[in-house]
Amino acid sequence: MSHHNKDTGFLGENKAAEYLVNNGYSIIVRNWRYKHLEIDIIASKGNCLHIVEVKTRRSNQFGFPEQHIDVIKMQHLKNGAALYQYQHPFWKTLQFDVIAIQLYSAEKWELFFIEDVYF
Repeated sequence: MSHHNKDTGFLGENKAAEYLVNNGYSIIVRNWRYKHLEIDIIASKGNCLHIVEVKTRRSNQFGFPEQHIDVIKMQHLKNGAALYQYQHPFWKTLQFDVIAIQLYSAEKWELFFIEDVYF
């Protein structure tokens, strides 16, 4: 991954985390990893564990950010969430969310919060 893409992703994840906190979520962990599995943000609100995939793009020339979540990524998210839930059995309720960010500059962006998606 290029340095430019990493910077874009990092900026998007920061904006996503800020959005979640401002809307009553508690961030549990960012960039959770286990082997080849990764979850961008694990958050909670009430008694629900939220698995949040963040997609950030600087251009929609090749589609909107949320359109870049493919079948393999969906399966990895499900597997990662199942493992995290197994390791932390307190969490009985689980929800998958997507935050799609169209980034125009560090100061100008559009954020779309897609709640309770089904993979």
